[in-house]
Amino acid sequence: MKNIVWHPNKVTRNDREKIKNQKGCVLWFTGLSGSGKSTIANELEYELNKMRYHTYLLDGDNIRHGLIKNLGFSDLDRKENIRRISEVAKLFVDAGIITITAFISPFIEDREKAREIIGTKNFIEVFVDTPLEVCIQRDPKGLYKKALNGEIKNFTGIDSPYERPLSPEIIIDTKKYDIISSVSLIIDYLKNKKYLDFR
Repeated sequence: MKNIVWHPNKVTRNDREKIKNQKGCVLWFTGLSGSGKSTIANELEYELNKMRYHTYLLDGDNIRHGLIKNLGFSDLDRKENIRRISEVAKLFVDAGIITITAFISPFIEDREKAREIIGTKNFIEVFVDTPLEVCIQRDPKGLYKKALNGEIKNFTGIDSPYERPLSPEIIIDTKKYDIISSVSLIIDYLKNKKYLDFR
């Protein structure tokens, strides 16, 4: 951008990570509404916090109260939503934070753009694989009922598509894993990939 020059920081990402004994990364939870993304993401952050790791959870509904409150649910707005979240998550990674995001993020193209912005080495796609019929049955916010009645337009899984990840780093099959085992699976992944206790 013209007349804007990047100013390098004296403190580096590596400096920030060393004092935290962890590597910054983004765990990008994706899945249908009602799949369990926010529930698992919250429990994951709770467990990592108990283990004394530095985390931050960016939840889709919570973010809509501020950063993206001016956006709706059109395809264009969804793309801008993901772009903004990706840029924020990128800053958290630079701060050495284990960043957890819980967004439907229904389109492969947008999730790949998020991966590009955040950086492939920092991006861990977590697909919470819950069948649509189960999500409709749960319907914790009553949104599927409204969508099926035509009260909500462009609702993912009803009149707007959800594109399943092609090769996510982690798949949580909620028919096989409960909340606790899902969290354990993710923490094991972080340990094996040296995001935790890496010194």
